[in-house]
Amino acid sequence: MANIEIVETSLRDGNQCLWGATGVDTAKTLTIAPAMERAGYRAIDFTTSTHMGVAVRYKQEDPWERIREMARICRTTPLQFLSTGFRFISWETATPEFMELAFRTLATNGIRRFALADPMNDAASNVEVAKMVKRAGGDQVVGALVYTISPIHDDAHYAKAARVMAQSPDIDALYIKDPGGLLSPKRAATLIPAILAEIGEKPLELHNHCTIGLAEPACLEAADLGIAAVQCASGGAADGTSNPPIGRMIKNLRSLGHTVDVDDEAVEEVASYFTRLAEAEGYPTGAPLPFDAAYFRHNLPGGMVGTMRRHLADQNAAHLEAAVIEEMGRVREELGWVIVMTPFAQMLQTQAMLNVTGKERWSIIPDEVIRFAIGKFGRPTQPVDPQVMDRIMAHPRTKQLKAETGMTDLKTLRSRIGERLSDEEFLLRATMPEGQIEAMRKAGPAPRHYDPDTAPVMRLLRDVMARNDLADFAFEKDDLKIRLSA
Repeated sequence: MANIEIVETSLRDGNQCLWGATGVDTAKTLTIAPAMERAGYRAIDFTTSTHMGVAVRYKQEDPWERIREMARICRTTPLQFLSTGFRFISWETATPEFMELAFRTLATNGIRRFALADPMNDAASNVEVAKMVKRAGGDQVVGALVYTISPIHDDAHYAKAARVMAQSPDIDALYIKDPGGLLSPKRAATLIPAILAEIGEKPLELHNHCTIGLAEPACLEAADLGIAAVQCASGGAADGTSNPPIGRMIKNLRSLGHTVDVDDEAVEEVASYFTRLAEAEGYPTGAPLPFDAAYFRHNLPGGMVGTMRRHLADQNAAHLEAAVIEEMGRVREELGWVIVMTPFAQMLQTQAMLNVTGKERWSIIPDEVIRFAIGKFGRPTQPVDPQVMDRIMAHPRTKQLKAETGMTDLKTLRSRIGERLSDEEFLLRATMPEGQIEAMRKAGPAPRHYDPDTAPVMRLLRDVMARNDLADFAFEKDDLKIRLSA
């Protein structure tokens, strides 16, 4: 039996899966930070460039400030940044020098651990990015093996990728990233030994989702097979399409004879906080979900379910969810069994939506899908279906997109945006609309504290104070009594 460590995922993946990446702000983060630091986690899955963009766009908060303040509190627990290749906030493919600046600025502000998940499972690309991260000052690099199911993603595929990354001195550990929650205990029994045989002394972690009920038994099987850590969420941010609940995972691991060296009281405090937060804000909480074999075809990741539902609701098309999910499986196969993760999950969803609502499948093709097919995002693992490729090559936009040179060089970009800007502000202005940056600056520093027990009352009082049609207001709950008179 082994000591199994925990990577806490509530602030990043739990928030993304259940709350559309918008459920957590700076105050909600910093309030629970001391308990997360005491808990003794291996790391905290903290942010991505997408979440940094959400902080600006939806919360009018400075994401760099959030990183710095969290790192000031979490001095012993590494904060993790998830990178999905050469992309930072915007969809545009970034230059290596731009990405190195981003990694250096993240490290300077307090990110110590970088998870690299290439959307194509391009191990050689992960090795190159790992070199960049270490040059930029990153302490730890964890290379991802993105798990999916297809005729080409067998154990040999993952063993080969693991071997390439394990040979890199810049990659400190590897992890199986299972965004769709597709890894069964039976498959884990062959996959994990195949990977461990290739990586020597480097630790292997498991990150999976509860989307179809396989995550927890797969984690327990993985612990018996030699996994070093499991990545789980807490309280109301766990389960459902999110990651396994930490409390239940710890209990089951210990029952099977493993040790989990954490501060149980702090772990429980974190779990209680996220449950109370969800209740106070009216957020959905995760619950065990039934097995659904359809996921083995479309591979929709947990983090994408919440985002997809938000997008469909924004377009008044929530009733099309089942049809879009089914179509995603067809589109995925036609695009060469693409791995369903950012940025490809979003591309698949958009194309599926267009195919479902359009007069004819593939009659409308977004630029990002064309860019994928012509190799702008890297080397596709399998060729695109010939008939679909013919349509793409005949599209009027394809010639223009093939001629794209991508992001301009860093020096030119600096001179265009502002040479005297800090690296932090430059990176935001280079990737986001000016109006959103100005709104963030105008909003000023973000609040530092959040109380889920009083949040509903404070929200009610703000609503009441904003009205001019009330002469008298009274509120009473337990020992709290409030009365307002004109």
